Amino acid sequence: MMEIQTFENVFDALADTPAEAANLKARAEILSAVARRVRSWNLSQEAAAARLGITRPRLNDLLRGKLGKFSLDALVNLATAAGLRLEIRIADAA
Repeated sequence: MMEIQTFENVFDALADTPAEAANLKARAEILSAVARRVRSWNLSQEAAAARLGITRPRLNDLLRGKLGKFSLDALVNLATAAGLRLEIRIADAA
């Protein structure tokens, strides 16, 4: 009989390590926030990409949620360029 695994979130299921899961979760949260901000601008992709300092194809990857194409560092830079302020919370692991 196969044992069923349960996970706190999808990132824990996808990642091999807790560190990798934390990185995926942080990247997904930032990517989502930046995409929401960009959509709120109601600009063309060309204008929004210029505002962020990236190419239109790179913006398209962001808007399509292609998480694997963005490092945490790149997403922090994009969030700042989008006028977002990041806050980091640190807590003991459960």
